[in-house]
Amino acid sequence: MILMALSCIFLAHPILGTAKKWTLDECIAYALDNNIALQQTRINKLSAHEDVMQAKANLLPSLNAQTSQNIVYQPFPESGRFTVANGTVESSVDKVYYNGSYGLNFNWTVWNGRRNQNQVKLNELMEQKAALDSAMTANSIQEQIAQLYVQILYSAEAVKVNRQSLSTSQKNEERGQVMVEVGKMSQADLAQLSAQRAQDEYNIVAAENNLRNYKRQLKQLLEIIDDEDFDVYIPDNVEGDALQVIPALPAVYEKAQSTRPEIQNQLLAIEQSNVNMNIAKAQNLPTVGITSGIGTNTSTMSDNGWGQQMKNNLNMSAGVTVSVPIFDNRQRKTAVNKARLAKESSMLELKNQQTQLYSTIESYWIQAVTNQSKYKAARTNTQSQQASYEMLSEQFRLGLKNIVELMNGKTNLLSAQQNELESKYLTLYNIQMLHFYESGSLTQ
Repeated sequence: MILMALSCIFLAHPILGTAKKWTLDECIAYALDNNIALQQTRINKLSAHEDVMQAKANLLPSLNAQTSQNIVYQPFPESGRFTVANGTVESSVDKVYYNGSYGLNFNWTVWNGRRNQNQVKLNELMEQKAALDSAMTANSIQEQIAQLYVQILYSAEAVKVNRQSLSTSQKNEERGQVMVEVGKMSQADLAQLSAQRAQDEYNIVAAENNLRNYKRQLKQLLEIIDDEDFDVYIPDNVEGDALQVIPALPAVYEKAQSTRPEIQNQLLAIEQSNVNMNIAKAQNLPTVGITSGIGTNTSTMSDNGWGQQMKNNLNMSAGVTVSVPIFDNRQRKTAVNKARLAKESSMLELKNQQTQLYSTIESYWIQAVTNQSKYKAARTNTQSQQASYEMLSEQFRLGLKNIVELMNGKTNLLSAQQNELESKYLTLYNIQMLHFYESGSLTQ
């Protein structure tokens, strides 16, 4: 794996007095803690957990206390009139009187076709789906970081290759100037050597710009917006095992089906549809509830004291409520049919996700196999081109080769080196992605 192959990167520590150089492990850990999109999915998971707690609480009885305090003003009362206040007949000629009521009520839905219990299951599934959404976002972030990190390593090594090429071009130009002075080379040939040196300088600028751009993208992905210098640890020499054994495609896919959150998410969606169907079917079942209460009232129209009135007017009640649906304007049938259709849609989406997962893994596998073969050939080609260029350079010094042959040899060497780098890092990246899909995590 790329992380194992490049273990020197992950064990490195920033040098005191210099800007922090981020390792891949540090980038991933920081992103998982600070990425805004990932934090939002975690908030959604906490919100889904609150829905679970509320659904469980709905299984319990409810108990509430209530009181009502009223002041009544009658500017023109009838003398000797009897007034009914809170169920009690009082005789008063007061223009202003006060009454109060006090109660304690108990309600409990004993049975409603298990809709409340199924709602708990449904909310628990939603909480699990929210957790999987968070895992999917985390996986996506890790893949993006790994890709950018490999591109940074590749670009850094490409800068080194171009600098080596520039060094060679400068030596050739210096040698050409000496040969012009002694009359063994024309000014036109020297101009070609100078142009090649200038092209190598341009290539270095372009490669360094690519490196800076990839670092900028990584910094943006990490949500770092301060003015501090951002840099990535790049070893002097990356010795990656691009020739390691590539994981078998069927084995990776089989394990990925049991670990990848997008597959688990669709399985939960199917289960969620089943629960929704049970809830919908229960809409035509009776609902049984228990109610009870205790209350009393007081009034200033009574000659009794407050305590005596509370005692005399005390009343208690209890009852059972049964509600049987008879005609619901097709609501139950519609809900059942929609739940069934949702299940069929989820099953189709599961197949789609499985197809996409296989296609993604197959793509990584094909690229790993292809680039590994390219890397084997590129290494041999680089060695051959290096030996050929050294021979051409010596023959050019002796006057046996012309300037065109020397420049072609150098161009071929640079192309071979770049092909080797590209195939090497693409192989390492694709193999690492296969291990990531197989194990579900990026590990050293």
